[in-house]
Amino acid sequence: MTTELTPELAEAIQRGYDRRDRADMAPTIAYFQALLAEHPDHPVLVYEVGGAYDTAGEEQTARGYYERALALGLEGDVLRRCLCQYGSTLRWLGELDASLAVLDRARTEFPDSESVRVFRALTLNDAKRPDEALAELLTVVTEHPEVTDLGRWAVGLRGLAQWLADGRPE
Repeated sequence: MTTELTPELAEAIQRGYDRRDRADMAPTIAYFQALLAEHPDHPVLVYEVGGAYDTAGEEQTARGYYERALALGLEGDVLRRCLCQYGSTLRWLGELDASLAVLDRARTEFPDSESVRVFRALTLNDAKRPDEALAELLTVVTEHPEVTDLGRWAVGLRGLAQWLADGRPE
């Protein structure tokens, strides 16, 4: 099964996003379900249906779509996005170990992804591991001091992030 999108299918997906109303996701869910019916088992569309359910707050339903999309062989950036959303969904479902496992996979496959780190930090925080969560977030922020006003503090904050990640050694 290919994960590639034709230009027409990519445009159709974008139309779904353009019309999305986060306060009423039913039309978006129906739209993506109809696209999926036209392209059965297309992993990207399976993922998009899951995302629509996720946005609607239907995490358990979204979970099944994410798992199916992963099994169908997502690749590249859509895989990264799916892993982030799936990990977040598992966190909302209270399955923190499973969430961390998914996000650790994402971190291995996408080591430079800030989004992976942020979603992982959220799970670490929920798992009562606030120092590790803060270390993750500080690392993300200090890797891009040019887009913040951290300036010269970035190096010190990176050191603090490492100290927290190492468990506050003496």
